[in-house]
Amino acid sequence: MESENDKNEFKSFACSQSLKAIEDVLHVLGGKWKLRIVVGIASGYNRFNELQRAVEGISARVLSNELKDLETNGVIVRKVEAGATPVIVTYEPTEYAKTVMPIVNTLADWGKNHRNKLQNESHL
Repeated sequence: MESENDKNEFKSFACSQSLKAIEDVLHVLGGKWKLRIVVGIASGYNRFNELQRAVEGISARVLSNELKDLETNGVIVRKVEAGATPVIVTYEPTEYAKTVMPIVNTLADWGKNHRNKLQNESHL
């Protein structure tokens, strides 16, 4: 029979594992810009200037750094068409990035609901 101490140790271990997993997610997609960039790329904004316009408020330097981080983590792929004049650089989500999109869509739904909740509460 499982003791109360064993149950607490299991809960503590499960919580610790979940928190470590969330830390990993935040390392890859956390911060002010990365998730917005991934959504922009997944929505079809594949060129640097398109992304910069789509992700309002991001500077070119920050966008460049965030794109490099996302590429390093296997979330996006940078494609260069060197034969074109001028050279065309595009960014596309990897198959790995596509696995997070259902979660992103759920977060977007939650955000819409939360915004509506706040607006409704402010009218009371």
